[in-house]
Amino acid sequence: MNHYKSWSKLNKQLSNLLCDELKNHLSYFLTRYHKVHNSYGRAAIRLDNQELVCFSWIEMYHQDYDLNTIWKKTGIWDDNHPDLKNKWDANITYHDMDFLTAVTTFLQMPIIEALYSDNYMIKIFAIVDKRIGKRTLQKVREQGDYQKFPTWVKQFYDLRLGIS
Repeated sequence: MNHYKSWSKLNKQLSNLLCDELKNHLSYFLTRYHKVHNSYGRAAIRLDNQELVCFSWIEMYHQDYDLNTIWKKTGIWDDNHPDLKNKWDANITYHDMDFLTAVTTFLQMPIIEALYSDNYMIKIFAIVDKRIGKRTLQKVREQGDYQKFPTWVKQFYDLRLGIS
């Protein structure tokens, strides 16, 4: 993960990149439980204060369980295993640190590269970004590839494409 100084600064950067139609509706949330071992936390993306998707520290244990299962079968600790990515994408098995990694990575990427990233969180940040123009949105709509994405990702495409 790229280094960051504060969540408030990252949140401000993300919020400033929101398209005008979502600017006062979509928000990002992150909290850390500092009194808990390892300062676990949770992150969320909200629409009008309703959580659309949540990334909780509990998912870190689900990831570890899946990694242990693969390791027992193959003898290799592989967090890039395609079966794991597919399972984690389908079940939103991502935690707050995955969210932070996606945020810091997204803020360093060109917007078109982010839109076509393999990371669904980065895709979400990109599709709601004001730098995505009308022609690019039209191209995304016509290609329709987003229809194959998991529901938790597709909802952001539907939201953005429905207002453009």
